[in-house]
Amino acid sequence: MTRKRPLAALVLLSLLASVPARSADSDLQLPELGDGSSSLFSGQQEYELGRAWLKIFRSQVRTVSDPLLQDYTESLVYKLASNSQLKDRRLEIVIVDNPTINAFAVPGGVVGLHNGAFLVAENESQLASVLGHELAHLSQRHFARGVEQQQHTTLPMLAGMLGALVLAATSHGDAGMAAMTATQAAAQQNQLRFSRENEQEADRIGMETVVKADFDPNAFGTMFENMLAANRFAGRTPPEFLLTHPLTESRISDARNRARDYPRKVYVDNLDYQLMRARVELQLASNTTEMIKRVKARLASGKSRSPEADHYGLAIAYLQAGQPAEARTHLQPLISKDPWRIAYAVTDAQIEVAAGNIDRALEKLRQQLRVNPGNHPLAMAYADALLKGNQPQKAEAVLEQESKARASDPDVWYLLAETDGLAGNIVGVHRARAEYFVLNGVLDKAEQQLNYALPLVKGDNLTTTKIEERIRQIKALNEQMKKL
Repeated sequence: MTRKRPLAALVLLSLLASVPARSADSDLQLPELGDGSSSLFSGQQEYELGRAWLKIFRSQVRTVSDPLLQDYTESLVYKLASNSQLKDRRLEIVIVDNPTINAFAVPGGVVGLHNGAFLVAENESQLASVLGHELAHLSQRHFARGVEQQQHTTLPMLAGMLGALVLAATSHGDAGMAAMTATQAAAQQNQLRFSRENEQEADRIGMETVVKADFDPNAFGTMFENMLAANRFAGRTPPEFLLTHPLTESRISDARNRARDYPRKVYVDNLDYQLMRARVELQLASNTTEMIKRVKARLASGKSRSPEADHYGLAIAYLQAGQPAEARTHLQPLISKDPWRIAYAVTDAQIEVAAGNIDRALEKLRQQLRVNPGNHPLAMAYADALLKGNQPQKAEAVLEQESKARASDPDVWYLLAETDGLAGNIVGVHRARAEYFVLNGVLDKAEQQLNYALPLVKGDNLTTTKIEERIRQIKALNEQMKKL
């Protein structure tokens, strides 16, 4: 339902208060719009900037719609944030469907990650090092400090650098680098030095966060090496002066040396992380047949990093290929050993649905929800099973609860709109679509949907008042965004 806005719209949004930002080659770097607090910008202004930016960003890039992956990533980010120096922990996490290695932090608490980063990070600590680095940019408020250092930066330069982040998210990085080259080449050397000082500070404070959250500090150096190797393999080594997150041998050495300052400890990887890697491997595979062959070969060679995750990967691949019986042969041993693991439970129910056993799937999910009330992936799987079982009214009730708990999740509103339609709730369709459009920055469409709903609630004063108030809020938001 999203209407894509031209890149110019993003650029206009990004110029809120004439704020500069930085981005880099998405195959290698961890670009961020930084974090900003200073005499120029209040925390609330940053928060509003970040949420406005996210609305337009979502309309420009393809994001991942996977409740399990979203829930896992949110949990990891929140765990890191609770052990960081970040004071305002109102965070929004967006996962971009892109095979390149990229992460970014936008002022106001928006943290973004390409799902391709999962395949380069071999364990959870390595991914945590990337996210801990980005949270450090936020906690140290590098964004506004950068603004103070770059008072004379031209608007075209700011627009080009901000737009490059979207280009990096919608390409394999070359377009983003090309867009950035023309703008950043004119940057003053002192601005670049400031950027690198930020990187050093983010590495140091990010490692402190990672250790406090009980992750391996040595993962920083290893992840840097993995990214450097991936970039060399891809045959692209951008000039260092263009990189806002330069990966050099000295930076890797610094990370290694800094990690030695912490006590040595044995760290056990999180199986859930390896299961999410399996999901990402399927998301990024050219086709399911290719992934199945690759995973089977990995298991046969004895080179599997996690046999459990690889068998799980085969289960979800066969499920996607429309072979639920084959999927069950790989998942059943995992379920028998670990019946309460959420990823297994969701996939188990989806296999039952695919096999036509709707009632069995619903009972399994109800049992899981009794043990894990309010769990988002389970709730979404339950709503989907209810829909497949031709019970839209019950699915609608589940999704309405999810929309209250996750009001900023566009995927929930999208599915709720579809479910409202099947349930015959036309007013609900328009209201849910409006919220979906708001979260994707398409405010004219959001207002239009609510105007469609108004005649349908004539005589219902309370609902009419609520819809009219929401229209006023959207109009105000639209006016605010037009000024950007």
